[in-house]
Amino acid sequence: MYKHKLGLLIAGLLITSLAFGQSEALKVVVNNLAFYKQKGDLAFLARAKKSADSLVVTKKDSADIEKNVYRIIVNSSILYIDSTNTLNQPEDFLNQTAALFDKFASKGQIYKYQPEMDYAKRCLANAFIRKGFVLTRNNDFKNAGIAFQKAKKYAPGQKQINAYIAYTSNKQGNLQDAAKYYSNLINTDSTKLEYLETASSIYKSMGDTAKALEVIKKGRRLLPTNKQLLQDEANIYNNKRDYKSLEPLLGQLIDNNPNNADITFVAANCYDNLNQFDKAESLYLRTIELNTMAYEPVLNLGLLYFKKSTLNKGINDKKDITSAILWLEKANEISPRDKRCLELLHLAYAKTGNQIQLDRVNDRLEQLN
Repeated sequence: MYKHKLGLLIAGLLITSLAFGQSEALKVVVNNLAFYKQKGDLAFLARAKKSADSLVVTKKDSADIEKNVYRIIVNSSILYIDSTNTLNQPEDFLNQTAALFDKFASKGQIYKYQPEMDYAKRCLANAFIRKGFVLTRNNDFKNAGIAFQKAKKYAPGQKQINAYIAYTSNKQGNLQDAAKYYSNLINTDSTKLEYLETASSIYKSMGDTAKALEVIKKGRRLLPTNKQLLQDEANIYNNKRDYKSLEPLLGQLIDNNPNNADITFVAANCYDNLNQFDKAESLYLRTIELNTMAYEPVLNLGLLYFKKSTLNKGINDKKDITSAILWLEKANEISPRDKRCLELLHLAYAKTGNQIQLDRVNDRLEQLN
């Protein structure tokens, strides 16, 4: 058994000096690797492969650790370097090399070749990632996911591979797996916005709003100034009608989006449901200013005044019911077939005792019915 020290670094093939007596066949392999390092000509890798393959002829050769380690080094180097397969290796060359690596990785004496095997693992991981990218571009997400899983086997410490697996799982509709991998990605001190948004989106599509909210809150702790995460959290509270939780976010949300009619409306509706009518009134008016054709803020403003006329007995009662009718009539102009608005107008005119307008509204309701 030949004793040697051969190092190959992923930044480029770096062949160290060999402090041992080698057979001529092994010297040819090492020299060709060194020549490739110096000249960058793939022809030297082809020669190195030919020499390495020539080392394994008999059954005994097939079990020889050192000879096969040379083959693994050469093959994995080709896979890493020759990304366009200029050397015309067979289609299953990557799987063949991975199988050869796996066969010898479990051998008892392989620890003597740990740097070489570590290098080969990095090359194999890189090759499987590259294969996964090609399959992803071809929308073959199933086999792309398999390729990324194999890459993870050889480079378990590369967290980015989890992102590739998560992406392909999501594309296949494997939401549980996708969520698991995205959760692993974001359970670190630093993370990417796309992971947070995708993870929360997956949890929401699974109906797990609590988990989606947990992800978003974690993201906001890591990225406190991010506007999208703030809006995502606000959307969840708004959809759940959890206005108490939504309220503390409204100031920053409006500051970030001063001319956004939809967000202004969400804030107005929140304050309205919390019975903070002055703030709601101001924001409904601002929403209408930003979008004059919007129906909901006009209707809600009319309803707000109607509620105030019911709650506030006394001097402002008449003023509020008059404002309610004004805005409800505007809402009816925008959407004349909306029964909600007509029913509110019915209540408002009944409250004022205006029989003529009440009859008109009742006729409209009968026509709709």
